[in-house]
Amino acid sequence: MSDAPLLDVRGLQAWYGESHVLHGVDLAIREGETVTLLGRNGAGKTTTLRAIMGILGRRQGVVNLRGHDLLRLPLHRVAQAGLGYVPEERGIFASLNVEENLMLPPKVAEGGMSVAEIYELFPNLLERRWSQGTKLSGGEQQMLAIARVLRTGAKILLLDEPTEGLAPVIIQRIGDVLVTLKARGMTILLVEQNFRFARKVADRFYLMEDGRIVNSFAGHELDSHTSQLHDVLGV
Repeated sequence: MSDAPLLDVRGLQAWYGESHVLHGVDLAIREGETVTLLGRNGAGKTTTLRAIMGILGRRQGVVNLRGHDLLRLPLHRVAQAGLGYVPEERGIFASLNVEENLMLPPKVAEGGMSVAEIYELFPNLLERRWSQGTKLSGGEQQMLAIARVLRTGAKILLLDEPTEGLAPVIIQRIGDVLVTLKARGMTILLVEQNFRFARKVADRFYLMEDGRIVNSFAGHELDSHTSQLHDVLGV
């Protein structure tokens, strides 16, 4: 793993209309690393992902990927640069079956997984390949949302609350998938409130409060920050 950041975010500010939501976010992710953003609801975690991806209209700062600033690029160019975003709402097309959902997004970069590789990674999807989106459980929808991005060839995965509302056995499965993706060299930025899940997959953590990064620490230092996590997250 290189020490130089693959994704370098500096002084990132963002607005929803007149509301100033991000106040100078700084974070850096090295290639092959899994980094987790922790914070309460409303801290700015999802907005950070959306601002990095370019979904928000008004932003300031630097979003640097491999030496190229993405902040001025249109959304399709950001995807072509290798960023893949899995939103909390998942965005599954209810009228399409699993395989049709998988095939819908275009490949934007070399090295995307084949459908056969995706089914190997997510056996549940193979079993449900002809089921419509409306027939899938929440966990299966989450798997499908992640799988769609993997097929596009994205090298950096932005995941927003992938375990929210899911059964423990599905959370364990998604954790196993993230470990497998990391072993294959995938770089992951994960937004998660469940730090007990995140600690199993993350190399490092950033803690957000009120649109700012208030702390950062390595995964093995998590226990020493329990008091601050309790104060900020209420856990």
